[in-house]
Amino acid sequence: MSKVNAVFAALVLALPFSAGSGVAAERTCEVERPVVFAGLDWDSNAFHNSVAGYIIEHGYGCETDIIPGSSIPLVNGMARGDVDITMEIWPKNVSEALTKGQERGDFVDLGINFPDAKQAWYVPKYMVEGDDAPAKGLKTVFDLPKYKHLFEDPEEPGKGRFYNCIAGWACEVYNTKKLNAYQLNDHFVNFRPGTGAALAAAIESNIKRQRPIVFFYWGPTWVMGKIGDQVVELEEPAFDEAIWQAVTDENDPTKVTEATAYPLNPAHVYVNTEFSKEAPDLVEFLTAYETSSAIVSGALAYMQDTGGTTDDAAIEFLKQNRDLWTAWVPEDVAANVDAALKQ
Repeated sequence: MSKVNAVFAALVLALPFSAGSGVAAERTCEVERPVVFAGLDWDSNAFHNSVAGYIIEHGYGCETDIIPGSSIPLVNGMARGDVDITMEIWPKNVSEALTKGQERGDFVDLGINFPDAKQAWYVPKYMVEGDDAPAKGLKTVFDLPKYKHLFEDPEEPGKGRFYNCIAGWACEVYNTKKLNAYQLNDHFVNFRPGTGAALAAAIESNIKRQRPIVFFYWGPTWVMGKIGDQVVELEEPAFDEAIWQAVTDENDPTKVTEATAYPLNPAHVYVNTEFSKEAPDLVEFLTAYETSSAIVSGALAYMQDTGGTTDDAAIEFLKQNRDLWTAWVPEDVAANVDAALKQ
């Protein structure tokens, strides 16, 4: 072998992966311990943990772990360094804890995971779209009184039925205030199902059978993953921070005379500050990580339909969305993940 060829061969062997083979060399994890995720107690966060965890384990050669809990304790745990990564923080929901931690320099905001978490009032498309749609002129919440007969409450004829959240949820309180502000109490029954499962079942069942329904819901959720393309959001006054603050601050719903659309609530990825220094490659990946409410809702709907876990949904997502996630990582990491997915 010539000297030139020998040097070329040595360079090829030193590459992290062969362009022809698609097989990457093993990476050594930047931290000599498991990478710890915040196990927040809702499915969309668990899905993100599964996706990011799979890539970190199989792509970067790390071990991972999860500490389960609710928002405030785990944000505080991230500030202490017990938690390295929180994949789905809603800053408006935990603003005080975030503000204190950021002031102390305890953690770093890596940016938006998904920007379009949505809360709104909906009606089915078949009620409002098409020349023969029964409620063709229904576009805004203020139009609802004209069409209340189409959404008749079976227990209180003469009024429509508005499907609210269950009693005790914050959204139930806000929607009750909105019903008063939009002067709908004389036209619609404020119906609160007994459980979240009952609300989801009522929405899915009515839309599947093409029955009239007007309801509140939010995403990302499996419900919106299954029916999101079959419903239309009712228009409300554009979001106004001052009006929204007044709605949330007032305890008496009858005193709320002005309301506004729900704010969009982007979800962010946060990491512990020391972890960000220890693992710059992982932080680069987590900074690039970005999805959407529709993607997450679709994953949750997959779980609902198949009875699968968030790990199952993560593998399905990685197989079906290669163009998306490979943009988050270097080529050798993508090759490692691809190899794991083929096993």
